[in-house]
Amino acid sequence: MIIRKKGYARAALLGNPSDGFYGKTIALLIRNFAAEVEVWESPELCIKPHPEHDPTVFDSLEDLRATAAAQGYYGALRLMLATCKKFAEVCRVQGVALPEKQFTIRYDTNIPRQVGLGGSSALIAAAFHALMDFYGVPTSVVPLPERPNIILGVETEELAIQAGLQDRVIAVYGGVVYMDFAKELLDGQGHGDYVRLDPTLLPALFVAWGTPGGESGKAHSPIRTLWERGDERVREAMRQFASFAEAGWKALLDRDTARLGELMDANFALRRELYGDEVLGKQTLRLVEIAHEHGCPAKLPGSGGAVVGLAPEDDAAWNGLAAAYKAEGFPVQRCIVDS
Repeated sequence: MIIRKKGYARAALLGNPSDGFYGKTIALLIRNFAAEVEVWESPELCIKPHPEHDPTVFDSLEDLRATAAAQGYYGALRLMLATCKKFAEVCRVQGVALPEKQFTIRYDTNIPRQVGLGGSSALIAAAFHALMDFYGVPTSVVPLPERPNIILGVETEELAIQAGLQDRVIAVYGGVVYMDFAKELLDGQGHGDYVRLDPTLLPALFVAWGTPGGESGKAHSPIRTLWERGDERVREAMRQFASFAEAGWKALLDRDTARLGELMDANFALRRELYGDEVLGKQTLRLVEIAHEHGCPAKLPGSGGAVVGLAPEDDAAWNGLAAAYKAEGFPVQRCIVDS
């Protein structure tokens, strides 16, 4: 029997990047892209590398060079290894005696890599849930609000990748979620407050992306240092990001699309002011500019390399926006929201 689990791409609608700084966000899963993990019983424990994302065989030295330049040196094999290790440790700590059986695990994904769409979180969540099913671990062992912390730990504790809870919360909860990461909540109950929102409240959205932009931790690290030093400019910016999420929740409930668009643009403007154009990069800035040139509010759904925006309802306007992106080599799709 093969156990299959899927995880979907993530888009932060408002509030990011305050999720790593005791802030508040609204995020959603989009079904346009997915990571799938398969687990089945086997004589030995085997983690299969992906032929495209974890290549070890190349046509030539030039092929190796081009692959490394485009994809970097970090495939998902390390994510699978770290997830399996974390799963074993969680079960041991919780006193769960796992059956004496081995497995083979493999993955596939079409989530655009390193453009801020939560591909790593989707993959780790799918793998963790597949292992829970394979070994028959009850969900009560790892309650839903606590599961994002464990999935986050796969990256932050095992792989020293800087990250926040938002991606892991939405990967676990699905749909559309308002998240409050206030310090008193995290310290008091061990997790934030996570409220599922009705996906039908969302207006039409689109996502456009470019080529890989590197790991998000690299973009976040200078701000993290300033935050830890108590820099008031950074701390005030994080409070503002959080306020965008609060106001966005109300805008969704009121079905006030114009207000939601204003907040998305404000979120991006503050992100640009705080991080600077060099960190955001010319590609990301151009993705937003194209949206603005067509009257569409847009912002970064994650660390950079992609944008999420309000999609035109008129077919002619949508076709014009899509043509503008495609003319510059940027793929674009209407978002299929996970329910």
